[in-house]
Amino acid sequence: MTFLFDLPPNPALAVLGEEARFPVGRIFCVGRNYAAHAVEMGNEVDREAPFYFMKSAQAVIGTGESVPYPLGTSDLHHEMELVVAIGASGVHIPLENALDHVFGYGAGLDMTRRDLQAAAKEKRRPWDTAKNFAASAVLAPLCPAASFGSLADRRITLSVNGETRQDASLSEMVWSVPEVIAHLSTLYHLQPGDLIMTGTPAGVGPVVAGDWIEGQIDGLPPVSLHIAP
Repeated sequence: MTFLFDLPPNPALAVLGEEARFPVGRIFCVGRNYAAHAVEMGNEVDREAPFYFMKSAQAVIGTGESVPYPLGTSDLHHEMELVVAIGASGVHIPLENALDHVFGYGAGLDMTRRDLQAAAKEKRRPWDTAKNFAASAVLAPLCPAASFGSLADRRITLSVNGETRQDASLSEMVWSVPEVIAHLSTLYHLQPGDLIMTGTPAGVGPVVAGDWIEGQIDGLPPVSLHIAP
């Protein structure tokens, strides 16, 4: 089969201890999954059900990159997140079996054009332009689940130019990783290559040209991003 033009290849993430890389398919993002973050954004917290938005695989870049300040915004925000990589397909996955579908975990940044998100919220429009743009999903190498162990109450932090802005525990999630996987599998047939960005804790804020962003989750490779001057 011949094509009129070539498309960029889909990204793939490095895996600790492996030569083979993890190919990225769909990226599901959980909204308002830390109560304190929901409150700081002026929203109420409820446990009726998780809700989601998506990023394109073409939004992915690796850790340590330097990227220009994105188009169309004057209010770019950082959001530090635990990333769950799906390694086994499933639909209507029972809660007790949810972690069996996890290949591994990673650290990620959900970069957000906050002014565009605020405008979309005001008009009850989708968040796509605020969340899904070039270099908006910054992802570190994955750690296989068997090597990582229990999520428990591991610390998740983010600093900008060495100053801590986000500092929380994964145990503060409104919906746990198994709950998110089980619920998401009632809406989509999850497949190997899917990623779930599980939400951000409180402390999100703006970054400007020249800033260095560094995020860490206990037991995982760190993630970083430089906003080019």
